[in-house]
Amino acid sequence: MAKFKAVIVEKTDNGSQARYGELNESDLMDGDVTVRVDYSCINYKDGLAVTGLAPVVRRWPMIPGIDFAGTVEQSTHPEWKPGDRVILNGFGVGEMHLGGWAEKARVKGDWLVPLPQGMSALDAMGIGTAGYTAMLAVIALERHGVTPDKGPVVVTGGVGGLGSVAISLLSNYGYQVVASTGRPAEADYLKSLGASEVIDRSELTGKVKPLAKERFAGGIDSVGSTTLANVLSMTRYGGAVAACGLAGGMDLQTTVAPFILRGVSLLGIDSVYCPQPLRREAWRRLALDLDRAKLTAMTTVVPFADVIEVAGTIVEGKLRGRHAVRVTES
Repeated sequence: MAKFKAVIVEKTDNGSQARYGELNESDLMDGDVTVRVDYSCINYKDGLAVTGLAPVVRRWPMIPGIDFAGTVEQSTHPEWKPGDRVILNGFGVGEMHLGGWAEKARVKGDWLVPLPQGMSALDAMGIGTAGYTAMLAVIALERHGVTPDKGPVVVTGGVGGLGSVAISLLSNYGYQVVASTGRPAEADYLKSLGASEVIDRSELTGKVKPLAKERFAGGIDSVGSTTLANVLSMTRYGGAVAACGLAGGMDLQTTVAPFILRGVSLLGIDSVYCPQPLRREAWRRLALDLDRAKLTAMTTVVPFADVIEVAGTIVEGKLRGRHAVRVTES
């Protein structure tokens, strides 16, 4: 198939515009592996790329889609051969390198991981970067010693994709999970994923105290800004908070008090350039430990023809859970 369908974001006088179009394989960027994309997904960063609300796209024109799962068609990379099933997350794909919202992608083989045995491409993109980042955050808390016996762990942005997967994973590992959300009507959904308590996000968005009452043994935060500052101030002695998002802002108005008086640690989670050993460990554990029934319940499959419209709503906080994109009809 010389031509293939793609979503194309182009620069305009007023910013940018996303459209559906056709490209040739010759339009793909350099790489040693060409993949037929079966599924991609919609992440917050993809919404920013489509709407132009933040300077995510750094190469024009761009195919969005920071994730994809598919089948190798051509390869000169020693690890991959035609027919291999693979996953890609990050490495600037969908930002600086043409992404996964297309029937074909050409990337560096060093960026790929194998699709775990027993996991479908739909499963993988139901998880996507959001769920993979959630797993990295759980691993970081574990390595810091935040174990289930230490007390409750808060997950902010609980209704979003990252929060949904984090809640499911933590509850499966035996943690008491407190889910924070600005959408109280979704309390039943959050409890179905494993949250033992649901709190309104307003409890974490007020004026930040240097030290507040100790409430949490740890946290996974996808919001940033005031929310993260409040979670840090409420974390128990020796606890840790994994920071992996900025839906509420990039600023962090906090003090050193949680760090020097309670020994709290702030753990930064980078999913884009995460080293391969940890990347593969995260996917291995997702295949083994993420409840597939819960994954199915939190995943909406979006037809390729609707992806631009749906992506525009993720930055408005209107989506629940994960949204996988069926790119190639099988």
